[in-house]
Parts: sequence; structure tokens; C-alpha cells
Amino acid sequence: MTTENTSAPPKPTQFGVPSGPAERLVSFYLEPSFGMLAFVSAVEPLRVANRLSGRDLYSWQVITRDGGPVRAANGMQQQADAALDQVKTTPLLLVLGHHDPHHHRDPKVLGWLRELDRRGSILGGLDTGAYVLAQAELLARRRCTVHWENRAGMVESFPELVISNRLFEIDGPRLTCAGGTAALDLMLHLIERQQGRDLALAVSDMFMHGSLRDASVPQRLSLESRTGIRQPRVLDAIALMEANIEQPLTVTEISDAIGITKRQLERLFQAYLKTTPSRYYMAVRLNHGRQLVEQTSLSITEVALASGFVSPGHFSRCYRGRFGHPPRQTRHSPVDQAVAAAL
Repeated sequence: MTTENTSAPPKPTQFGVPSGPAERLVSFYLEPSFGMLAFVSAVEPLRVANRLSGRDLYSWQVITRDGGPVRAANGMQQQADAALDQVKTTPLLLVLGHHDPHHHRDPKVLGWLRELDRRGSILGGLDTGAYVLAQAELLARRRCTVHWENRAGMVESFPELVISNRLFEIDGPRLTCAGGTAALDLMLHLIERQQGRDLALAVSDMFMHGSLRDASVPQRLSLESRTGIRQPRVLDAIALMEANIEQPLTVTEISDAIGITKRQLERLFQAYLKTTPSRYYMAVRLNHGRQLVEQTSLSITEVALASGFVSPGHFSRCYRGRFGHPPRQTRHSPVDQAVAAAL
């Protein structure tokens, strides 16, 4: 944490930040197996803002359940400044959740978050932290976002929520971001709002970030970047497949939608992807099903239906053919889940 010497008058800076005492405390609650990149991406902009401004604009503290060190998903340990029982209120709390949030639920933490909300704290979730806020029923009637890998599971677990694909969301006293370097974008946005655009740009430049990314920038790489394909008809077809999983389209419906014949679409997929449209579509649906198996408590029947299969038996057979084992083994295999999380 940093402290400000208020006995000396503030020095003017090139960034035009507000004069006088202005230190803002940001608290971070870290759950076991939290995402280190999101945490560092949120803390470092505060440190650099202080250095560039020549003033202690921000201070921060790390909170864990018992006040002891906590291990991140990458195995590194982070020391804590306080236990949650010691923190009765804080202006802003950002939660970094467990990398597998569906299988990690702590009633004590959820009760503490609800109490902070009653006392007027602004609450945010970085990476899977949004999942923790949802478990505490603190995202009702608020827009939120989460890492794209966890979105499918969160949508199925909390169907009443409005979950976007944006880098970050700020809706009233709730802040959520997709994690990773999106945490940097969120903090730059807060610095811009609180201290001015010039300082936010200077902080961004220090990280060689390039620009202040808007919240609406997509989380994922474009289809062209992900597939290495530039053929527009193929990309349009893949986009339709990814947007229609629970109720799959036929290959004919896809080809009609993009303005070519079924045979032309099949030729394009064979030329650019070395497979057929139907096989590629099946892989998209099975990958979606695997995410739901790993990230939700939905039954296999429910996962099958959400992935566009009419029966759990057909889903299980196709799943085994793609991944080498049935879906229940994925759900009950810690090794498999660890590999999936790493990927």
C-alpha cells in the first residue's frame, strides 16, 4: 500500500490531475487459483499512474479469505495485506475468482460480498470474478462480462443475466472484465475517468499498449486470425455455425444464407479446411459441449440439447469419437480438467 504526505502542497504535473489529497484505495480479493495476468494487469497501471503523476493517486491492498498467502493458477504465491474478516468496507473491491469457478463456491465469501454491497462498496470482477459476483446474486439487472472461455458455462448457469462479449462492462456500482490484458483496459478507463485522458494515455504508452481500447472491442481474435483463412464465404459460414449451436442450421441453410450453393460450400471447405461443412460444424458443437461439461453442473442430457443434439446417446458417441472418452470422464477427471484449463 502507498500513503500520501498531505503536509506538503501538491506539485503541479503535466497531466492536470486534480489538486489536493486524491488517493483512491483499490482492494483486490484473490481466490485460490486466481489468474495472475489479470491481477498484475490491474495493479501495475495504478503503480505507474502514481509514478508518472509524481503523486500517490492510488493505493491498493490484497485480501484473502484468511489473510494468508494464496497461490495463483500458475503456481506463484501472492502475499496478502488482510483477511476478509478485517475488511468491513472499501471504496472499490475487485474479485479475482478461481480458474474453475463452477466447482468453487464459498458461502462465507459470498456473504461478505453481499455485506460490502449493503455498505456501499463498488464491486467488480476480473476474469472469473464475475462468476463469483453472480453466485452472490450481485449482478441482477446489471450488464456483465466474463472471459470468452467461461461465457458458455456462465450463460447456462445464470440464464437470467445479461452477459456480453465485451472487454469490460461498467454498469452502476458493478465493474466486470474478461481478464487477462482486458484488466489493463479497464484500469486505463478508470484512470481516464478519474485523472484525465493524458495520464491514461501516458500509462498505456508505458506498457506499449498502443491505445486506449474501447470496451466494445471483441475479446477474441477475428475468425480470419483464428483460422488463418481469408476466404469470405468460408468465414461467413463458420460465423453462422458458431452463432447457431443449440439449434443447428443445415448445410443448405448455411449456403443459402451466404449466397452460394451447397456444392460450392462443400468445395470451399474441402479446399481451405480439408473437411466438410458438416464435420466442421460437428466439431464446433462438440467443443461447445465440452465447455459446458467442464464449467456447469448441467446433466449430460441438458448439455446435449444445448449443443444441438437430439439425444444424449448420440452426443456421447460423437463426443467419444472426437475426444477419445465419454463426457462423464471429462467431468470427473481432474487431470483432464487441468489440461483443458491450461489450453
